[in-house]
Amino acid sequence: MMVVSLTFLIARSIIMSIIENRKAFHDYLIEERFEAGLVLLGWEVKAIRAGRAQLKESYVIVIDGALWLLGMHISPLPTVSTHVVPDATRTRKLLLKAEEISKLIGKVEQRGYTLVPLNLHYKNGRVKLDFALGKGKKLHDKRDAEQEKDWVREHQRIMKNDTTKNLS
Repeated sequence: MMVVSLTFLIARSIIMSIIENRKAFHDYLIEERFEAGLVLLGWEVKAIRAGRAQLKESYVIVIDGALWLLGMHISPLPTVSTHVVPDATRTRKLLLKAEEISKLIGKVEQRGYTLVPLNLHYKNGRVKLDFALGKGKKLHDKRDAEQEKDWVREHQRIMKNDTTKNLS
C-alpha cells in the first residue's frame, strides 16, 4: 500500500502582498472585492519586485467594455535597457472574465459605485490586483470612523493599564 502526500494533491496558492492602498478604506465604503491580473511589461514586473510601485492616486475605469487601471505609478529601475522608454504612469489593462466585467459595468454605471484599487500582490508568482466596488464616504462618515478608531485605541490603553495595576 502506497501513501501519497497531500501536498502534491492540493494546489496551494501562495499570496504575498506588495502594496496596500490604506487610503481607500478611509475614503470609501467597500462593498465587494475582486481580483484581476494586470498586463505588464518586463521592466514593470522587475520594478514591482523591487518594491517601486504606488497605488495611492490610482483608480479603475471602464473603457469599451474593458477595465483599465489609471494612475498607478511604477518607478523604473536605473538598470532599464536603453532601447526601452519607460512610462511610469501608463494605463494598464486588467484581466477578468467577461461575465465579471459585465457585472461590474452594470454596478458602476447604474448604481454609482466606484472601482478602487486596494492591494497589489503576488499569487503563484504572478502580479495580481485586488480592487473593490466602493461608495465614497461623506465627511461625517469619516469622522464617525475616526472616532470609533480612537475609542478602540483608548479602550485598549485603559485595559492594558488596568491589568498591569492588578498584577502588582
